[in-house]
Amino acid sequence: MEERLQWITLQPKSWLHWQPLKGGTQAHGLLQQRYPQATAWALEPDAAPAVQAQLLQRLESPTGQSGWLERTLSRLRGQRLGTRTDAVEPGSVDMLWANMALHGAADPQALLAQWRSLLAVNGFVMFSALGPDTLREIRDLYQRLGWPAPTHQFTDMHDWGDMLMQAGFAEPVMDMERITLTFNSPERVLQELRELGRNLSVERDATTRGRHWLGQLHHALRTLERDGSIPLTFEVIYGHALQPEPRHKVEGTTAITLDQMQQMLRKPRN
Repeated sequence: MEERLQWITLQPKSWLHWQPLKGGTQAHGLLQQRYPQATAWALEPDAAPAVQAQLLQRLESPTGQSGWLERTLSRLRGQRLGTRTDAVEPGSVDMLWANMALHGAADPQALLAQWRSLLAVNGFVMFSALGPDTLREIRDLYQRLGWPAPTHQFTDMHDWGDMLMQAGFAEPVMDMERITLTFNSPERVLQELRELGRNLSVERDATTRGRHWLGQLHHALRTLERDGSIPLTFEVIYGHALQPEPRHKVEGTTAITLDQMQQMLRKPRN
């Protein structure tokens, strides 16, 4: 996502990082380097106060960090950082950055509308989301075992483009790539999936499964091993779109001349 900013000539004076704890606080430092004079905001709108405090600590203070991340986060000190949506004025940011957030929204159209409300005219949104080919190996495995789908169905990039237009954005640009990640154990696979987010599938089993089922799952995941590791596909969708100029309202009346009225009356009725 950050590399794609080189193709965008707009230079934001302020930008908003949406849910940086999930999307990656490392990106915050990269964006600060690219836009060193811009005001930065970071928002975790659904987080508990303790999580919000954690966010501010990670972004404002490098204490306890190490390596390049420590050096990156140290540059963020003194910036305006917030954790509540009402801390940012509507229409006040020139870029909204949202990595790996949109596919986890129960109502993505409402989230897109919220993002648009925070953007200034000619501002833009940059986002990424998981696409429908994500975890296809596990989906196929669950289907063979007769289990409900492991996740909700992820949205195709063309549908995201349509939804951006419906939300009022302009000039959406979408692309995607498929990445294969390998894991050394079923336990590591499940840890990664838990950290990725939520399962919004309406077919999700509401019952709590026990150790026996977990053992079955571990055994099933081991059948996916190739050369000692478990490969999983992740389709990553990238998109950006602009906040357009407001449209003028169309008046409820139309003016026509007397000659036009006479011509209309002379026409034979169908």
